[in-house]
Amino acid sequence: MNRRLVAAAAILPLLLTACSKAKSNGQDAGGLKTGPGVTAATIKLGSLVDLTAVFAPLGKSLVQGTQLYWNQQNAAGGVCGRKVEVTVKDHGYDPQKAVSLYRGMSGDVLALQTVLGSPVISALRSTVDADDMLVGFAGWSSAVLSDPHIQLVGTTYDIETINGLDFLMRTKGIKAGDKIGHVYFVGDFGESALRGSEYVAKQKGLTIVKQQIKPTDTDLSAQVSAFRAARVTAILVSAGPTQAASVAGVAKSVGLNVPILANGPGFTPQLLSTPAGPALKDNLYVVSSIAPVSAQTPAATAAAAAFDKAYPDATPTQVGSGFGYVQAQVTKAVLQKACDNHDLTRTGLLTAQHQLSAVDTGGLVAGVLDYSDPAQPPSRTVYIARADSAARGGLTTVGGPVESELAKAYQPAS
Repeated sequence: MNRRLVAAAAILPLLLTACSKAKSNGQDAGGLKTGPGVTAATIKLGSLVDLTAVFAPLGKSLVQGTQLYWNQQNAAGGVCGRKVEVTVKDHGYDPQKAVSLYRGMSGDVLALQTVLGSPVISALRSTVDADDMLVGFAGWSSAVLSDPHIQLVGTTYDIETINGLDFLMRTKGIKAGDKIGHVYFVGDFGESALRGSEYVAKQKGLTIVKQQIKPTDTDLSAQVSAFRAARVTAILVSAGPTQAASVAGVAKSVGLNVPILANGPGFTPQLLSTPAGPALKDNLYVVSSIAPVSAQTPAATAAAAAFDKAYPDATPTQVGSGFGYVQAQVTKAVLQKACDNHDLTRTGLLTAQHQLSAVDTGGLVAGVLDYSDPAQPPSRTVYIARADSAARGGLTTVGGPVESELAKAYQPAS
């Protein structure tokens, strides 16, 4: 593991057992109200990510992107005259472990910079809400839209899937009457994405062939066999990188040569050097709100150059380092707004976030982010990318930013 990553994961916050202390507010000499994790010199945030299980490659890359952004900002003076520190903990994609880790850090941080995984967010939501904690979500489940404590960066899985399937219909000959395979994780991630595919199916006369799986399922031969028997003309993957690689490899081996569309968490560039690499390069597309690392915009090229300088031996990834970097950028905007409001408390942070209606990341996230209505995703726009071993980060943009008419009309369930 990268030395910087080990160092970040080893930061141990003090466990504060008194709830009154965790929720108490202070005020500095300048009239700024402050809450837990805020001193005259620092703002402490927490992160709960997967560094050892199904999303480990993405989790490690995400931490690097987050560190890169805050190192840059701290060198420039930080936020509100304070340096930002992020305590990183590995939950191993285990919701119960995440709950325990949260209890250990919650009294010592102002907010959670990142929580990775829909099952983890589901397990934490009641406690997070009781603590009035702002949480940056490394995920895009529509199930969190009703919760003003959860910060999304981009659109939701269902809208991603709508935009992605619309792209396949426009460019790959998918038409009314076709059958589309959809393999998806049990839980909020997969079920959110499934709502998107079923919405398109209803609007466009398609049939969705559903195959639900668990994160521990790594050989998807049976699922691909079912798709082959149904004669699907495309496959959607709302699961992890291992599952996407299995779908692509098995499909190619049985002659099912159809486009495969994955949500952002289903790809990491390391897959391209595995036996499934040729199949991925032939057939895989990725839909995400986050710009591919190779995107040719000033913000993306600057972030990529900074990443290469900071981590010369690491591999940048779209929903890893790219997401970690831009999520920290959004958090910085929230912190700055709270500072401008003279209220760096947890309640002040939540108020500040929902006062932001036009967060422009320079294209690192597709579209401009509007947080003024917590019941709506901050964007409905995505990038479509294709697997490309010659591209930095393994993906080349082939569409976007794009917002289909279907996505505009859709109302996500929460």
